[in-house]
Amino acid sequence: MAIARAERLVNLVLCLLSTRQYLTAERIRAIVPGYHEAPTDEAFFRMFERDKSELRDLGVPLETGRQSNAEGAEDGYRIARRDYELGDIDLEPDEAAAVALAARLWDSPQLTGAVHGALIKLRAAGVDVDQDTPAAVEPKVRANEPAFPPLLQAVQAGQVVAFDYRKPPPGGQKERTVEPWGVVAWRGKWYLVGWDRERNDTRCFRLSRVVGAVRTVGRPNAFTVPEGTDLMSLIARTEVDPHHTAPAKIWVAKNRAQGLRRHAKVVEERDGGDVVEIDLKFPDSAAKWLAGFGPDVVVLEPEVLAKSVRDRLQGALEGAR
Repeated sequence: MAIARAERLVNLVLCLLSTRQYLTAERIRAIVPGYHEAPTDEAFFRMFERDKSELRDLGVPLETGRQSNAEGAEDGYRIARRDYELGDIDLEPDEAAAVALAARLWDSPQLTGAVHGALIKLRAAGVDVDQDTPAAVEPKVRANEPAFPPLLQAVQAGQVVAFDYRKPPPGGQKERTVEPWGVVAWRGKWYLVGWDRERNDTRCFRLSRVVGAVRTVGRPNAFTVPEGTDLMSLIARTEVDPHHTAPAKIWVAKNRAQGLRRHAKVVEERDGGDVVEIDLKFPDSAAKWLAGFGPDVVVLEPEVLAKSVRDRLQGALEGAR
């Protein structure tokens, strides 16, 4: 299904689900984005008939009727919430986690803004929007990486992107040019999966390591995602084993940071403190923990972890001013 058609169907469902009235085909044509592109009345009605059939095939309970106080009025359409909303569902733990992840995505301001804008258009057109019924799914968590919105947009547009990427230690930073196939979450982190043009191979990129702005390259619809591509499997095969540990060397002030010392081994005394070694399963997330010790802890290596801690401390200092 083309993206334009999928968006039109979503807009149609939002429109019919958000009204208590029966809306005529002409009213829907004027309200729902996508239908104005039909060059003639005949083209619109063909498009609308296909969309109605598509919704019914998907199990959407599309009602046909007329307003009770409108004699001789045309048939109209709506979706009754009582038939559309799901009842109680028993999910296995892994199924519940997948549903929760999908719901969390909608808390991104870029996505909730689109839904809010659609409802504003409905009200402006005189549609009686039902605001009293609570949402079936209430989102709680956001995708906070700055690279998330532009990469998601590039995936939808089929447009090549370029960005600076900070590789895991001991690597540095390098520009990457990628055909983006999808943005997905895996083990609590967001990833871009796509075709790396420099390496001429499939690659996965953690969004938290994208540095600076994401730039688009060329025109939309510049590539095609290979049929049968399983993004999650690609990430699982290429990401570091979660049980893998990376050693870090850290200076700790004398008799301080006992929470860190409990997990570390002292290797030498230096500058009025101790140099300790500790194995970190997730070096990136450890930066926040280590920064919490303030001046009592200084990361000596790896440098990427030391820089991440310094950046967090600098940010906290600037925020306090």
